Amino acid sequence: MPPIARLLILAGLALLALGLLLWLVPGLSWLGRLPGDFRIERGNLRVHLPITTSLLLSAALSLALWLFSRLR
Repeated sequence: MPPIARLLILAGLALLALGLLLWLVPGLSWLGRLPGDFRIERGNLRVHLPITTSLLLSAALSLALWLFSRLR
């Protein structure tokens, strides 16, 4: 199996696990509702910009990948 195929399969499984975690654990309802996450609702227009959540997840993923690269 080519390395890119393994990477895509692992990324898909990780996304599936994250989706199930968010769906099954009700304690994570704060994710996407942090201070700095903008929500605009006017009439039938809804815009949600999770800026703080995106920065937090990006930092956590960067740290995890950095630690993984150091262990390897």
